[in-house]
Amino acid sequence: MTNTLPLADTIGLPPGWRFPHPHLLGIEGLSPIDLTQLLDLSEAMTAISRREDKKTTSLSGRTQINLFFEASTRTQSSFELAGKRLGADVMNMAVASSSVKKGETLIDTAATLNAMQPDILVVRHASAGAVSLLARKVTCSVVNAGDGAHEHPTQALLDALTIRRHKKKIARLTVAICGDILHSRVARSNIILLNTLGARVRLCGPSTLLPAGFARLGCEVYRDMREALEGADVVMMLRLQRERMCGAYVPSVREYFRYYGLDAEKLSFARDDAIVMHPGPMNRGVEIAPEIADGPQSVIEEQVEMGVAVRMAVLQALATRLSGDRGTVREAGR
Repeated sequence: MTNTLPLADTIGLPPGWRFPHPHLLGIEGLSPIDLTQLLDLSEAMTAISRREDKKTTSLSGRTQINLFFEASTRTQSSFELAGKRLGADVMNMAVASSSVKKGETLIDTAATLNAMQPDILVVRHASAGAVSLLARKVTCSVVNAGDGAHEHPTQALLDALTIRRHKKKIARLTVAICGDILHSRVARSNIILLNTLGARVRLCGPSTLLPAGFARLGCEVYRDMREALEGADVVMMLRLQRERMCGAYVPSVREYFRYYGLDAEKLSFARDDAIVMHPGPMNRGVEIAPEIADGPQSVIEEQVEMGVAVRMAVLQALATRLSGDRGTVREAGR
C-alpha cells in the first residue's frame, strides 16, 4: 500500500505549490522565496535520506537522463541517487561512447534525446551557456549540473543548506570565499545566492584569480587572507581549477599554500564557531591543510550528504510542473 504525503503538509509550502520555473539553469533569476522554498524542501528530503527506507515513488514513471560532458564523481552520482530515491527511471548517458565523439553537435544531441520523451535532463558541459542552449531545444525540464565557469546552482543550494543547518540562518552571516574565484562556477552561484539571501560576502585570492566586477555585486574583495577571515562565520575554500587555466596564474603550489592555503593559523582569525567548507574535490596541501579538512570545524562530508537531498528537492520541484499528480511524495510500501 502506498502512503501519500502532500508536500505542503510536509514542509509548510502553500497548498498546490508549483515551482515557478520550468528549468534550473542557475541561481540568477531565483527570488528569495524560490530559494527558501527549495531549501525547505531539501530539509524534508534530508529526513527521507536519513531513514532506513529511503524509497519514494513521487517520480515513478518519469525518466531522468544524466548527460555529463565533463568528468564528475559527486554531482553525477548524487543526481543518480536522488532520482532513484524518488522512483524515477534514471539513465546515465556515456558521452565518451556517444555520437558526440563522432561529431554530433550539442543541438543534434538535444533533439535526439528530446525524441526519447524524457521528463528531466541533468546536464554538465565545459562551455558556459551550453546548458541554457540545450534547454531551448527540448520540451522537458533541464537542470544545470555545471556549465564551464558560469554557474553550478545545486552546489550553491547544498552549500546554503549546510550553512543554514549549522547557523540557523543565512542573512547577516559573514561568508569568506577563498581561492580560485576567476574560474569557479561554484563561486559565482554562491555569490548570487548569498547576496540574494542577505549574507555579507568576502572574496579572497591572488589578484590573478580575482575577476573584475564582483565588487559591484556588493562583495568585499581581499588579497590578504587573514583580513578576509577576520570574524568570518563561514570559510569556503575553492580548489585551483588548473584544467581551466591557460597560463601561470600562481608562481608555485608551495607559494600558493603559504598565502592562500587554509591552515590553523589563518583559520584562527575567523570566529571560533566558524565552519569550513569545500565543494570538492580537494587538493590537500594546496588550498587546505589536511588537519583542517578533517578537523572539527569541517563540514565537507556533510556537504556531500546535503547534495543528495538538494538534488532530490530540485527534481521534485521540477516534477510539480509535470502533468499528473506530482506534487506529493509517495512512499513505496507504506
